[in-house]
Amino acid sequence: MKNIAIITGGDSSEYVVSIRSGANVLNAIDRKIFIPWMVFIRDNKWSILEEENTIASVDRSDFSFQLNGETIKLEYAYIMIHGTPGEDGNLQGYFEMLGIPYSTCGVQSSALTFNKNFCNNYLKSFGITMARSIRVMLGEIINPSEVVRQLSLPLFVKPSAGGSSFGVTKVKNEDELAGAIDKALKESPEVLIEQFIDGKEFTCGVVRIGHKKIVFPVTEVIPKNEFFDYEAKYTPGMADEITPARISEELTLEIQDLSSKIYDLCNCKGIVRVDYILKENTFYFLEINTVPGMTATSFIPQQIKAAGLNLTNLLTEIIQESI
Repeated sequence: MKNIAIITGGDSSEYVVSIRSGANVLNAIDRKIFIPWMVFIRDNKWSILEEENTIASVDRSDFSFQLNGETIKLEYAYIMIHGTPGEDGNLQGYFEMLGIPYSTCGVQSSALTFNKNFCNNYLKSFGITMARSIRVMLGEIINPSEVVRQLSLPLFVKPSAGGSSFGVTKVKNEDELAGAIDKALKESPEVLIEQFIDGKEFTCGVVRIGHKKIVFPVTEVIPKNEFFDYEAKYTPGMADEITPARISEELTLEIQDLSSKIYDLCNCKGIVRVDYILKENTFYFLEINTVPGMTATSFIPQQIKAAGLNLTNLLTEIIQESI
């Protein structure tokens, strides 16, 4: 049987969510086919965990570890790190150099989709509809009045590289803008100030396995906070998540087709989730998640279940196809 790594942790604010996602994936691995190991990466330390205890250190020269006098070579990586280094192309480059197959998009695709500004500009060139935005770099001086004139109020300030709504602020008046930018800069050296689109939020997952592409049922998101922030995402009862979404068949097919198109345009691989705002029957692209949450209550497991699929079987297909 193949020894496979479920990689969690990371160096972003999302590492706690990553651990929960990784634990759910680990539990879903078919142990009749694979031998799964939890690999935890944090602050340049790579460890093998067993029930939250470190039992070995990973040799990064060949992605192996020593246990009870035996060398165990990890032959596949299921990357569950949200944020850096698992979602931005860094880990992908490491595995490419070692020739080890992995679960996510490749180096270029991961780097492109992780940076919201780059990804937005790329997808805009293909006619994908999205909010207007202004990029602000660390150290750059902006004129709040000019920003408000261009984008109007309210508006959103968010890190250009990051997830789980860390560092995101809904700005309702001009005086709040500077503080919101400072907050976002703590997560990323590049910030996006975005036009507010008043509508409902939807999300749709996609995966390609060989020549087969699966577009999952759509989820409708109704946060009980002002927007789908970290609390709404990860606190039970703070958001209603309805799968399949309560929209027409026509709109369902439209968002599924759009998600499939974006998946292909970004040259994606593995399970990906695309988020939108629906306003006046138009879907506005929000972002693409190339390492989407996989906790028991995350969107993708919900969508897999609604599609009548089994998470264990789907993971087996993904891993076997890559190997």
